[in-house]
Amino acid sequence: MSLAPRLDLRQSQSLVMTPQLQQAIKLLALSNLEIEGVIAEELEKNPLLEAVSPGEDEPFAEREREVLRDEPAPADELVLAGEAAGETLDVDIAAERFDDAPSDSGSSVGDGLGLNGTASGPGEDAPDLDAFAAAAPSLADHLSQQAGEVLTGADLFVAQHLIDLIDEAGYLTANLLEVSSRLGVPLAQAERVLGVIQTFDPTGVGARDLAECIALQAREADRYDPAMARLIAHLDLVARGELPRLKRICQVDDEDMADMIRELRNYDPKPGARFGGEPMQAVTPDLHVRRTRGGWVVEIDSSTLPRVLVDRRYHAQLAAGPQDKASKAWLGDMLASANWLVKALDQRQKTIIRVATEIVRQQEAFFLHGVSHLRPLTLRQVADAIEMHESTVSRVTSNKYLSCARGLFELKYFFTSAIQAADGGDAVSAEAVKSAIKGLIANEGAKILSDDTLVELLNAKGFDIARRTVAKYREAMGIGSSVQRRRQRALGGG
Repeated sequence: MSLAPRLDLRQSQSLVMTPQLQQAIKLLALSNLEIEGVIAEELEKNPLLEAVSPGEDEPFAEREREVLRDEPAPADELVLAGEAAGETLDVDIAAERFDDAPSDSGSSVGDGLGLNGTASGPGEDAPDLDAFAAAAPSLADHLSQQAGEVLTGADLFVAQHLIDLIDEAGYLTANLLEVSSRLGVPLAQAERVLGVIQTFDPTGVGARDLAECIALQAREADRYDPAMARLIAHLDLVARGELPRLKRICQVDDEDMADMIRELRNYDPKPGARFGGEPMQAVTPDLHVRRTRGGWVVEIDSSTLPRVLVDRRYHAQLAAGPQDKASKAWLGDMLASANWLVKALDQRQKTIIRVATEIVRQQEAFFLHGVSHLRPLTLRQVADAIEMHESTVSRVTSNKYLSCARGLFELKYFFTSAIQAADGGDAVSAEAVKSAIKGLIANEGAKILSDDTLVELLNAKGFDIARRTVAKYREAMGIGSSVQRRRQRALGGG
């Protein structure tokens, strides 16, 4: 074996992840509203990009074509094939034709289902009713306003500090002795101020535990008699449904106990919940699915997807003027970046349409008959059907929502695990099993169904499922056990 230095020549292949390819991959995982933010940033940086509102795209596109006939512009090639550590975009550029004014229509899928993938055309903008709604005040603002009306000076200062320590449910989360020590005020003053806060709306706010919260509401309703006080002091027995023991403690009969339980159920355990938290944000669908005589139509919601085009006339004007080497290089970079963004957005749209169309094809029974007919489906199945990489399908289905006649669903909702059929037939979706469990419990009547009974009923329906799986699905849906449901029925007088 020679130890002398030598030169070797080797050949190898590798895929280089260019910054543009990485950005194109990231665009797939963004929702339409997030894409709007990306486009806004690009419009600020690139003067050759222009946003197009509905109704203006056709004249602008025609203007582009006039310029292009005289001066063809270079365009960056998007590398949309191959794999690099699982990072793929899976698009064949050679098979696609891109225009700087991308069409709103995607590929049509011709099959027995009559599936068509398109993008919804521009329509009249509906008024945004949310814009007319005034922002609801927070719990802290609501309490501070009331404190300012009845307190002044040091008491108001202590009240503001205590209000800041009240959580969204309306409970004081700090120790009053520590608060008074930190503020340098007597404990008696802090207790007195807290007592004033506990008279504010909503009733029960400022309580330090559930019993105090309920007691404040009972006093407000003039129902805080000795029997009710003893009942509130033993809420743990109420939760366990130990009615005979409670009757002995409260010294009441069956009728009075039922009356007190009914009164207790009318109180709000979280009085601050109606105020606190951020305002709810409506989910805007990225896709629409509708049924026509020819089959299912999948459309991208263009109302939340801004259109951008390359202003070639402005580019021609800049190119015709005097330029130095740096200016010419900058203008070329801007044009290449603008061309790339338009192409990447167009390709993103087509990829989303392809994935969504295949999901509708696979889950047609759900769109026709409901959740009980939801089929088991994996990312791999969709990826194989449309000849894309599994990671691409995963990105496309992230943060995307689909609107159909049955409601609004996240694309991830259609991918569920499989439960084997009891008769050896086709497997069923876990969501279908959950729906069956929910239906059985909703109609259980006077006889509460145990998990073992649910297993038997589900087996009779053709679901081969274990008891622990039934318990897991029941808990995931927020449904209590048979013992908990029996206690709730007893407390409710049912």
